Amino acid sequence: MRLFYAIFPPRQVQKALEEAQGKVQGFKGWKPSPPHQLHITLLFLGEQPEERLTEFRRVGQEVAASVPAFAVQLGGTGYFPASGSPRVWFVKATGEGLEPLARGLRVALPDIKTKEPFHAHLTLARKKSPAPRMGPLVLGLEFMAKAVCLVESRLERSGSRYRVLDQFPLG
Repeated sequence: MRLFYAIFPPRQVQKALEEAQGKVQGFKGWKPSPPHQLHITLLFLGEQPEERLTEFRRVGQEVAASVPAFAVQLGGTGYFPASGSPRVWFVKATGEGLEPLARGLRVALPDIKTKEPFHAHLTLARKKSPAPRMGPLVLGLEFMAKAVCLVESRLERSGSRYRVLDQFPLG
């Protein structure tokens, strides 16, 4: 199972993000993420045996319970990588609980190796062919993070499909 922990914004924020994604409709080469799948990845677990689901549920519940609900601000857009040919168009996310959640999950699961440091963001679009950079947008959106989700990601021809396996309320 391909798994990750994430925070999903509420529907009204997904709608506002979908409007922002409309900015890339005229730019060839960008494929917007489905609005209902927009999320902040706290920890990507990768391919894992189903036998570990109980452990991942326990860790998700414990770490989520250790952090109170908090406001998440979605600010300006950017690109990964920051220079050269972009692969990902994202909106930066900030909130006092994001780093403690990401760190708590990494500490609780030391065998999960991560390549990159944690950068809180929501991926708005991915590059599918040569694509231009757009000017930055400042979205100025905010929502309350109330839960962490354990999510399964299935890779299909049309792209990734997500299924929330469990939801853990914040403390």
